[in-house]
This record gives sequence, structure tokens and C-alpha cells, in this order.
Amino acid sequence: MNLSRGYLLTLVLILAYLSWQLVTPFLQYVLGAVLIAFVLYPLQERLENYVSSTIAALALVLLAIVGFIVPFVVVAVAIADDVANILQDIDPETLQLAEIEDQIEEETGIDIDITEQLAGSAEQIGTMLLEQTTAWFSALTHALIGLGLMLFLLYYLLKEGDALMAWLTEMTPLPDDVQNDLYGELKEVMWAVLAGHVLIAIIEGVIAGLGLFATGIPNAAFWTFIMVILSLVPLIGAPVVWVPASLYLLAIGEPILALALAIYSAIVVGIADDYLRPIVVDQFAEISPAVIILGVLGGIYAFGIMGLFFGPVILGAFLATVNVLNENYDRLGGGYGNSGP
Repeated sequence: MNLSRGYLLTLVLILAYLSWQLVTPFLQYVLGAVLIAFVLYPLQERLENYVSSTIAALALVLLAIVGFIVPFVVVAVAIADDVANILQDIDPETLQLAEIEDQIEEETGIDIDITEQLAGSAEQIGTMLLEQTTAWFSALTHALIGLGLMLFLLYYLLKEGDALMAWLTEMTPLPDDVQNDLYGELKEVMWAVLAGHVLIAIIEGVIAGLGLFATGIPNAAFWTFIMVILSLVPLIGAPVVWVPASLYLLAIGEPILALALAIYSAIVVGIADDYLRPIVVDQFAEISPAVIILGVLGGIYAFGIMGLFFGPVILGAFLATVNVLNENYDRLGGGYGNSGP
């Protein structure tokens, strides 16, 4: 390696590191833009047959706002409302503080004013919350900037998707047919995760959630969200929620509703999992449940909420890349491996 090449490679590494530092604060929003762009890009290609790429991209950004972002905000507000209701169910009057104070004094001889202690604690908590006002404002500002950045990136990913892929193809040191195999494998993995697992999890969670709403389970929106998340993990799924919900109805004296919820969830949700999932998954690459479980759990730790989607994709992409390498190793200059059919 001569001095000039070494200098340029060092400069590339330094700038790549600095670029990563710039992206990291908004990584969740960048990944969100990539995910939505991948889903909408086939529509972009079709729309470009009738209108310019700019108009098509703008239309799809509006579609993303209406179809993805607004529903996400509505669901988040509904979940937050349910959480607030759960906290409000704790009625201070039911604590019977006076009786507790009398019992403590009778047993120990110590006169204690619980109300005063709680008031002092509340004052300390209030002070802490006041000190955190700047942090909350900063978090809100960061979220708004992140959403704006996500929409901006989404627009350019859609509008200049062809140019981006052409650049990647030119910069990738692989023969064109190997690149086609690699990108084809990666595309199948992405659709397998999104359609075969994420979409099915949403459908199963919503179907089970309808049963919670119909039978009057408290805070049904919150528990529906939990079932969607659990349905992303194979071998766990919605029964973790609807089984206890059925037992809850039975415990409060509603055996008919409990039986109805159990039968509805077991049959309808079971049919969705047993029949709908194979129909969708069979159209794409087969991904082992072990890959899904590890990808979902590890992805959450690595990438936050977006890791639910990208964790399995990354593991699936790794396996797909190894497969492409194995099939083309000999012709790429290796000394061993299966050259494939």
C-alpha cells in the first residue's frame, strides 16, 4: 500500500466514524425512514410511469404520514391514556391512612403522620420534576426534529432510490450477477420479516384485541399493543394476555364472557396463526423461529423499538450473505467452497 492510498483510506475511516457520530442521535428515525421507504418503493416505481419522481415521492410521503405516522401517534395516545387510567385506579381514599396511623401508634407507640410524610415526598418529587422540565422539553424537541428528518430522508430515498442503487452497484466490488443474487436474497429476507412476521403479528394482536374490547376488559388498547409485541416472538404470542384476561372475567363473575373470550381467541387467533402465516411466509424466504426470537430480543437492546423489525432482518441478511458467498466462493477467487448449481 503506497502512502497516497493509505492516506485516503485513513481519511475515509475517520470521516466514516465522524459521520456515524452524526447519525447515531437520530438512528431510530433513520431506520424508520429506510423501513418505510422499502415498503413504499414499489409504489414509487409504478407512480413514476404516470408522474414525475418528485410528485410521486411527495404523494408517498403524505401517504406515509396518513398511513404510518398518524396511526402510530393515535395508538401511542390511546396506550398512554390506558396507562394513566391504570394509575388513576389507585384511589388514595382506599388506603385508609388514618386507620393505618392509629394501628401503627397502637402497636409501636410511635405517633406518625403519614399524610405529612407523603406531602413532603410529593414536594420533593415536584422539585425533581421541575428540574427535569428542560430535559423533557429537549426530548420533545429531539422527537420533532427526528420526525422531520425521517420525512426528509424518506422523500429522498423514494425520489433518488434508483440513483442510490446504481451508486451501490458501482461501488460494490462484486460481479453484477453476484450482486443481483445478494440483493435478491436481502429483499426476500426483508419482505419475509415484514410480511411474514410483523404483519401477521399486527393482525393477530388486533384480532385478539377486538375480543378484549368486546368483553369489556379494562385498558384494552394497552393490552392489544402488548399482544402485538408478544406476537412478534414465536412460541409466545397473544395467549400470554388473553388467557389471564379470560381468568379475570371468570374471577369477577362473568363466566359467559370468559368462555366467549377464550373460545374466540383460541379459534380465531389460532386460525390466523395456523393458516394465514404459512400462506404469507411461503411467498418469501424461510426464516427459522430461532432467528426471529434472537433478532427481536437482541434488536430491541441494540436499536430500541426499531430493533423489532431490523433485528431479524440483520440476522437473516447475514445468513443470506453467507449463502451467496458459499455459492460463488470459487469464482470470486477462493480456494474452497461449493460453487453452487
